[in-house]
Amino acid sequence: MKTFLAGGLALAAALIAPTAQAQAPAKPIIVLVHGAFADSSSWNGVIPILRRDGYFVIAMENPLRGVRSDAAEITSVVSRLKGRVVLVGHSYGGSVISAAATGAANVKALVYVSAFAPDAGETALGLSGKFPGSTLAGALTPPVPLPGGGKNLYIVQGKFPAQFAADVDPARAYLMSVGQRPIAAGALTEPSPQPGWKRIPSYFVYGDRDRNIPPAALGFMAARAHARQTVVVKGASHVVMVSHPGEVAQVIERAAATR
Repeated sequence: MKTFLAGGLALAAALIAPTAQAQAPAKPIIVLVHGAFADSSSWNGVIPILRRDGYFVIAMENPLRGVRSDAAEITSVVSRLKGRVVLVGHSYGGSVISAAATGAANVKALVYVSAFAPDAGETALGLSGKFPGSTLAGALTPPVPLPGGGKNLYIVQGKFPAQFAADVDPARAYLMSVGQRPIAAGALTEPSPQPGWKRIPSYFVYGDRDRNIPPAALGFMAARAHARQTVVVKGASHVVMVSHPGEVAQVIERAAATR
């Protein structure tokens, strides 16, 4: 089985990924969608495990521009894949896969990794503030204006490790802070469309030391979605897939086995 990492433009993934399959694989295809302030490399610990266990994997680049437009990028690839698909989203990527699943009939399960699972009309910002505990606002740089309008958000590099990746090796957390991808401020306040988790089985995994999305909010969303499985990793930060790839891979494979 080949593993394709779409580290370039989402458009490139849309053109390459569907045609890279000779035939539909026996196991579901795993599509990984990163969140804000991260990139596809955040899945590097999870991918080898899934590949070893025989899964065809695609790590998509999430544009981080807006829920509906980002979901359209994901749907454009997923709807053309040959076979059943498990969509996996981290953080803001959960909002994206929730919307993308509605437009892709071949999605069989959703996995939320420290991720938002909004209902229609809800926003990522609103959900993160629904319960106390998020310290993200105090770790952000001043918004960066964009030439065409709107603003980008970044995490201050010096605050990134403690805020985002407190249980990750400091050297790696530093590299993550330097390579972080900004999210458009409007993406966090864009109301979500009807979510796929209302009809598709969902699975959740997150850490109890998440400082971006309060664990209480993550637990609330998991319960509301009637998650088939919820795994809370003790001591894990917001990037639980980086610090605990084995536990995250297990949840993804459990979702892939959904009947």
